[in-house]
Amino acid sequence: MSSTIVHIPQNQNEGPEEGPEEDGKNPFLLALGERVRALRSRRGMTRKALASAADVSERHLANLEYGVGNASILVLQQVSLALQCSLAELIGDVTTANPEWLLLRELLAGRDEPTLRRVRVAVGELLGTGGAHARSSGMALIGLGGAGKSTLGQMLAEDLGFTFVELSREIEKFAGCSIAEIQGLYGQNAYRRYERRALEEAIQIYPEAVIATPGGLVSDAATFNLLLSHCTTVWLQADAEDHMKRVIAQGDMRPMSASKEAMEDLRGILAGRAAFYGKAEFTVNTSTQPLEATFGKLRELMRGALGMPA
Repeated sequence: MSSTIVHIPQNQNEGPEEGPEEDGKNPFLLALGERVRALRSRRGMTRKALASAADVSERHLANLEYGVGNASILVLQQVSLALQCSLAELIGDVTTANPEWLLLRELLAGRDEPTLRRVRVAVGELLGTGGAHARSSGMALIGLGGAGKSTLGQMLAEDLGFTFVELSREIEKFAGCSIAEIQGLYGQNAYRRYERRALEEAIQIYPEAVIATPGGLVSDAATFNLLLSHCTTVWLQADAEDHMKRVIAQGDMRPMSASKEAMEDLRGILAGRAAFYGKAEFTVNTSTQPLEATFGKLRELMRGALGMPA
């Protein structure tokens, strides 16, 4: 396999005895090189042996280890295979930071979804960040825009005597501007921070609430974990066509103006988030029956979850 060499050590097969000067080097490449050397040492492999196993030149590997090689992802994949480690461990993923993380990864590898969920809940209990002891009487509705979260959420809150919280409005209160302005002026990362703060406050201030969440909340693992740990969650599921029709009926023309393939994009988003929405404890399909019948099903499920008479 041919590779572009950024720097070639002179007259050395094994590379320089001492690393080159670090001034001007990319910190990521330096850290990557350190991890490659550490993993190679852990495996008891010489650089020559690793180069042979990974099918890359010794000099390319030397450059990689000393932070002067601009390695392609394919080279990194070959090196990780030769070291018998994950690519995540090579590039420094947090779950590979120490032996305990690695042992946990090994224990969880290949487990099915129900088992992983039980582990997640048990870990929340152990760490005091979730589980039954952290669960309030709060309800949270998740799903794409147009699923009926606001309409059904208000109806449910009134029926239960709970506070209704439209989390998008709470985010705007925190930021002092609209969601579109948050994302346009400060970016997606800032929006996610406001979203997390708004959820934390809603959980703290309103222990008995029905929270209608933004559709993309599930994209942030920390925020979604917080929601799952503290609220009974319901995925309001709907067909892509219904999502589109309802959003447009609400006056939001963004789906149509943003892309000529709006429906295809929407289906892609729905497919990409479905596995996360599916982590909710309950699912109610809002496309299969009229509003009143859908609310009746939601009401029955939530009152049952709270131990309240139907």
